[in-house]
Amino acid sequence: MTNIAEQQVDPATLKRVICAAAIGNFVEWFDFAVYGFLATVIAAQFFPSGDSSVALLKTFAVFAVAFAFRPLGGIFFGMLGDRIGRKRVLSTTILLMAGATTLIGLLPSYAQIGLFAPLLLTIIRCAQGFSAGGEYAGACAYLMEHAPRTKRAWYGSFVPVSTFTAFACAAVIAYALDASLTPESMASWGWRVPFLIAAPMGIVGLYLRLRLDETPAFQAVANEHAVAHSPLRETLKTQGGAICCLGAFVSLTALSFYTFTTYFTTYLQVAGGLSRATALLISVIALVFAALMCPVAGAYSDKVGRRATILTTGVGLIVVVYPAFMLASSGSFAGSIVGVMMLALGAVLSGVVTAALLSEVFPTRTRYTASAITYNMAYTIFGGTAPLMATWLIGMTGSNLAPAYYLIAISLLALAGGLALPETSKISLHSPLPDADEGALAGSVG
Repeated sequence: MTNIAEQQVDPATLKRVICAAAIGNFVEWFDFAVYGFLATVIAAQFFPSGDSSVALLKTFAVFAVAFAFRPLGGIFFGMLGDRIGRKRVLSTTILLMAGATTLIGLLPSYAQIGLFAPLLLTIIRCAQGFSAGGEYAGACAYLMEHAPRTKRAWYGSFVPVSTFTAFACAAVIAYALDASLTPESMASWGWRVPFLIAAPMGIVGLYLRLRLDETPAFQAVANEHAVAHSPLRETLKTQGGAICCLGAFVSLTALSFYTFTTYFTTYLQVAGGLSRATALLISVIALVFAALMCPVAGAYSDKVGRRATILTTGVGLIVVVYPAFMLASSGSFAGSIVGVMMLALGAVLSGVVTAALLSEVFPTRTRYTASAITYNMAYTIFGGTAPLMATWLIGMTGSNLAPAYYLIAISLLALAGGLALPETSKISLHSPLPDADEGALAGSVG
């Protein structure tokens, strides 16, 4: 270990690191949130059909297709981040994400250019997925590699805070537009406004990231001339077990997150019979609650450790998911809020511990590559498909509670994978060579 790696980062620098990591993450999730909240409007603009359910399924299918490009982006930007550093890659990802989001706001509709409209939408969404593949894992690594080892989950919780805040802001904007515009105005130009907001946010985020230095951990690796020449090959050769076990847990993070943040707004309308404006208002309340709970969850994880947090998350979701769906489908405003908040607690706990585990499970040399592969594969399979799977399950079974059983099954998978990981809450992230960290992980996982 080297002095540069273990030096304490001053509080002022930590605040700037949190802001720089959070704003890029905010831009990424703001777009995905807007797309989910305005799914019914987007369906009418790009996928006109006599059957509204078919149009909605196509809209969520494009939502899922974008996730197919996230693992590719994760591999590309992960390898780049492990070779040239975290800072420069994160500056690139926020630029690409903000640019692609702005382009969606400028797209002509199906009525204007026909089949080219959904085709262009799909291409842009794929570009977004590619750039987003390098964002979250990189932001977590950047923040974790600055944070003190005894409070990593607490500091790391501000990345999920920015995620939930992005969804809350998107919901507020969607709610305000829905409440103030006529259906004709909303269909004509109102739905474009949230996407166009990404442009100035991206510029601010890029400015903040360009002003920061590289992380102490990566600087230590570079000074030791220990930068991985083939991060992907090394990751696949040495981190396979850790990727599988952590990926199993992240599958629950992805599913609970997207069920809570994206699909539940639609679920409240379809199963609960609430208006879109009311559903969005409930989502805003629950999202603000989730953002406020993230630092609490981070402090809890730092106190009890990662394995105890994993156990709390999995068991907690299994217990609350059925009543949460029951309450959300009741049609009652108060009952729906309670139901969504119950699901939010599981999403918060899993999201906060995942932010820490993505950096703690893997060594510095391949941290960006390994964490990006793990995170994006899980989110592609279980996160991007969450709205589509939920809609399909309800259609196939005729039961509005079918998605709850799916979430319970994934919770069991997550517990099996997550509890196979070693305790990592107090380990050092600054070993330039992978031997020490890998030995402990390989013994515990394999």
